Amino acid sequence: MSDTTCHAEHHGYISNKEDLLKRLRRIEGQARGIQRMVEDEKYCIDILTQVSAMTSALRSVALGLLDDHMNHCVVNAVAVGGNEADMKLKEVSDAIARLVRS
Repeated sequence: MSDTTCHAEHHGYISNKEDLLKRLRRIEGQARGIQRMVEDEKYCIDILTQVSAMTSALRSVALGLLDDHMNHCVVNAVAVGGNEADMKLKEVSDAIARLVRS
């Protein structure tokens, strides 16, 4: 994955880095909670509910990162034009395809 345009200054998410890290720590806590639920043999539907909540939280993080990437890295690459723009547009298209499949 190319990040030359983003490296010139910084990645788009950097202004929200602390918020992003806070959200990821919360998701990490959810994962540990799900592990405890399995260890404690909790009701499977309750575990699935927590898995669904964690999946939704991860999807929200992914969409935020995608939005930041498009508004920063892709916009910058398109402004430069040429091969860099083509690469960034393909990269973001591929990322969207991966998110849709997941």
